[in-house]
Amino acid sequence: MQSHAMLKTHPNPLSVQDALAACVDACFDCAQLCTSCADACLAEDSVADLRGCIRTDLDCADICTATGRVLSRQTAFGESPAATQVKACRDACQKCAEHCEGHSEHHKHCALCAEACNACAAACDELLGLID
Repeated sequence: MQSHAMLKTHPNPLSVQDALAACVDACFDCAQLCTSCADACLAEDSVADLRGCIRTDLDCADICTATGRVLSRQTAFGESPAATQVKACRDACQKCAEHCEGHSEHHKHCALCAEACNACAAACDELLGLID
C-alpha cells in the first residue's frame, strides 16, 4: 500500500520497514471497519444487546488510529512509546474481536470487524517481535 512507499522515503528509515508498514495498514483498516461496525450496530433493532460491542468497536477504532499515527513517525523511534502503543492496540483488537465474534452469526458486519481485528492483532504481534 501507500504507507510502505511513504515510509521508505524517510531519510533514516527503520530496518523493520515491512512489518511497520503492514502494521500501519492493518491499524487504519481496522479503525475503519470498527467504526463502520459500530455504526451498523447502532442501526440494528437489537441495539441494546450490542452496547458492549459498540463500545469496544469505538475504543478499538480510536486506539488503532492513534497507533497507526504513532507508527508513521520514524524519527527517534527508539525513544517513543511505540511498543507500549502497539501492545495496547493488540489488546484492544483482541477484545473487540471477541465481542464481534459473539455476534458474527447474526451480524455480518461483526464478522468482518472480527476478521480485521484479528488481522491487526497479528500485525501488532509481528511488529512487537521485532521492536520489543
